[in-house]
Amino acid sequence: MKFIDEAKIQVIAGKGGDGSASFRREKYIPKGGPDGGDGGRGGSVYAVADCNINTLVEFRYTRIFKAQKGENGRGAQCYGKGGEDLTIRVPVGTVFTDLDSGEVVADLAENGQTVCLARGGKGGLGNIHFKSSTNRAPRQHTLGEPGEEFELGLELKVLADVGLLGMPNAGKSTFIRAVSAARPKVADYPFTTLAPNLGVVRVDSERSFVIADIPGLIEGAAEGAGLGHQFLRHLQRTRLLLHLVDISPRWEGGDPVREARAIVEELKKYDQALYEKPRWLVLNKLDMVDEAEREAVVAKFVADYGWDGPVFAISALDGTGCSALTYAVMDYLDTQARPAAEVDAPAEPAGD
Repeated sequence: MKFIDEAKIQVIAGKGGDGSASFRREKYIPKGGPDGGDGGRGGSVYAVADCNINTLVEFRYTRIFKAQKGENGRGAQCYGKGGEDLTIRVPVGTVFTDLDSGEVVADLAENGQTVCLARGGKGGLGNIHFKSSTNRAPRQHTLGEPGEEFELGLELKVLADVGLLGMPNAGKSTFIRAVSAARPKVADYPFTTLAPNLGVVRVDSERSFVIADIPGLIEGAAEGAGLGHQFLRHLQRTRLLLHLVDISPRWEGGDPVREARAIVEELKKYDQALYEKPRWLVLNKLDMVDEAEREAVVAKFVADYGWDGPVFAISALDGTGCSALTYAVMDYLDTQARPAAEVDAPAEPAGD
């Protein structure tokens, strides 16, 4: 199934029921006083984050979400029934944006987090509210208020502790298969990953972290080359980036240092905050380098690249160095606080 990480929907809260203008008409009271009841409140539209949902594919087919309107008031002081609320279930990590104002309405970053997207209209008043000593037979009543209505954009940002960054075929999918139970597609051609994959890396019985593998980034992505930037948003919630670089011998004459710099430059063009995230260098496909030359190849790459941060040399295919890397990542994450965005209070309802 194609991964859907963006959608546009329309949410319409229910209109409030109209108040009633009614009078008592009984056998022995032919001209009784007012007894019109109030209209019921319109239903509201809510969104709730559900960890059992992974994509926004449902919103490709259903784009209008309308809550029930309130019932009208009736005679004999009968109040109208309130409209039923409508609840939309979305993946954890969904961000709602008002398309008219560009304002972020809600960011559902925790399972079960709920937000009101559109409030139902208030019910109208019946004529019993307008009775007075000088107005014994009021015919006034009010109509129900319309419910709120918004055009919203939905954007899914997966929740992961660690994000993998690199060129197509750098070995990101192979790495996530090696360290977790995730099974993304692996093949010897570029762009085998067409959707973000999540894997849980468990270093022992009570310590684990979530890693995200996104489609490869290439030079020129800012201009739409390859898959462009459409999946880089998934790295914005991560606490650490692993930049995977293929250091295997290049029969076609490719330059891994130039490619690594190009990826980082594309990252900077996309989002300065993402560029400034903690980033480790992971040199992959060590199994394809002669064992006697590995240390020299790694040292030469680091020197040519001008890198002074953490460096790990691994082979995702045979597992060399993967265990040491995952333990180092776990130790690092244990010392880091989660981003404030993940522990914020639930967002305020739209329109308030």
